[in-house]
Amino acid sequence: MTKENILVTWDFSQVAGYALQHAAKYAKLLNTGISLLHVIKKEKEELEVNSKLQIVISETEEKYGITPEVLIKEGTIFNAITEVGNEMNAALILMGTHGMKGMQKFTGSWALKVIAGCESPVIVIQEPPKEEPVQHLIFPIDFRNENKQKLVWANYLHRLFGAKIHVLLPKENDKLILKKINHNLLFAKSYFSDHGIDYEITIFDDKGSFVDSTIDFAEKMENSLVMIMTTKNISFQDYVLGADEQKIISNDRGLSVMCINPRQDLSRMQAFA
Repeated sequence: MTKENILVTWDFSQVAGYALQHAAKYAKLLNTGISLLHVIKKEKEELEVNSKLQIVISETEEKYGITPEVLIKEGTIFNAITEVGNEMNAALILMGTHGMKGMQKFTGSWALKVIAGCESPVIVIQEPPKEEPVQHLIFPIDFRNENKQKLVWANYLHRLFGAKIHVLLPKENDKLILKKINHNLLFAKSYFSDHGIDYEITIFDDKGSFVDSTIDFAEKMENSLVMIMTTKNISFQDYVLGADEQKIISNDRGLSVMCINPRQDLSRMQAFA
């Protein structure tokens, strides 16, 4: 298992192919390799699956000039992604899905928990990549302290792609929540200014859902990537009602979403200096 490769969850589906296409672009920019992870239920399936994966390897070599590493793991998809991704310290994890319907089919109601269990950022893919690199980074800000942890990745992707950052803020009347949002905004503005990052702030003045407004905005931006923080401690209620993150991840507009998980080693403000 190669350390710090880009990990692509692979099930021979069309959207898995899209994820691989995105991975090929990221791999060239990051100067890293690609590992394909296929999960089997029984050991006896390995021989047949491995034979099919050799075809995928050949096709990937021919199309992208990259020879992917193949990982076959027995177990469940729920545990395999987290275990393999964390063990190899994956640079990124790319997962293909068909929006809400596909997300439920692929990982059931535990989709968000699988993503949140990964130490590496997970990019959820629904469509093939554009010819141009990512042009717009969609950066919604709410009241949670963990929002600051997106700044490191926003800076990294901004420099990688030259993408413009769009900071989105909800309309909020609760004074306590508004105070926390403004604190996160001031910190983000200071961080972006200190690092010479071009950004734009949009405040939604409608009374609609912040999630819906974020998705609508991202759809209008050509070739965008939505950046979200996953919930640190996901409750049963989140699964029943649908956490905001899952609504964005499973959007019906085909938007790619980068899911960044809270990390204790980046929890202090000075970690972003």
